[in-house]
Amino acid sequence: MPGSFLFLLLFTAGQLAAQQVEYQNLVNGYIKKYKDIAMKEMFVYRIPASITLAQGILESNVGRSPLATQANNHFGIKCHKGWLGNSFYQDDDLPNECFRKYDNPIESYRDHSYFLTQRDRYKELFELDVNDYKGWANGLQSAGYATSPTYAIRLIQTIETYSLYMFDNSNFMTAFGDTLTDLDNPSKQAWLRQFIVIKSGPNNRNVFENNRLQMTIARKDDNIYLLARDFDISVNSLLDYNDLPRATALRPGQIVYLESKRRKAAAESHLVQRGETLYTISQLYGIKLKMLYKRNDLLEGVEPSAGMVLKLR
Repeated sequence: MPGSFLFLLLFTAGQLAAQQVEYQNLVNGYIKKYKDIAMKEMFVYRIPASITLAQGILESNVGRSPLATQANNHFGIKCHKGWLGNSFYQDDDLPNECFRKYDNPIESYRDHSYFLTQRDRYKELFELDVNDYKGWANGLQSAGYATSPTYAIRLIQTIETYSLYMFDNSNFMTAFGDTLTDLDNPSKQAWLRQFIVIKSGPNNRNVFENNRLQMTIARKDDNIYLLARDFDISVNSLLDYNDLPRATALRPGQIVYLESKRRKAAAESHLVQRGETLYTISQLYGIKLKMLYKRNDLLEGVEPSAGMVLKLR
């Protein structure tokens, strides 16, 4: 009998160890798959990449929950008033609750950013340093993101167990600096994966959405005249949409908007990184260049210094 009991204990311990290894492998795979998107969202919306990844891991059960597999919803966001997209129903705090359904996980990550930035109850979180993942975790719990009383502790444990905080220290080039090859295949470009492909344009060009605007990506040897011809837009309009003088050459990977940029970005602010200019920032967020100058009291031609926080709204 004692021998049988010992065998059972050893067998159970072995099973638990195997399950832990399997879970760790799943988490590592999830991180590898979504870290680039989380870092990009951090630069655009100032939400720590560690927080985004940890929430995705917990809320989606490492991408395995029915909500994640059937609705591409990785953050447990419910429909709420005003949601006009597709829906998915499952039991939660109440029976048969309505959750948002997305076409792909990238939409879920972007909507997560919108969800946090556009609700007043999370406003104070954006006053925290982007490296303060503990402050963010506790703030999310206090603001009622989840009903679990241990939500902040679980987020922090996940971040520290898998060293997710290292992604909060990434620089702009880490998130955007992939080699600019195979531009029409966003699945192979980390910096492109944060944009949603909404349709295929002329000559098999992908058309993306950013700040509720249509945009495309310049290819090698592209110029403004070719793009104007392909999309049936006047050259002057395309130049105006992108704050470009007539003689400007396009570089591979450059964002080109197909409609006029907006006066405001979706995000509140942007922390300027080394090597950035007001123009590249205006293109990144889909905001008019003149509005960046005006909103930040900068003289035309003056560039912001690294570390400066620009107002985008």
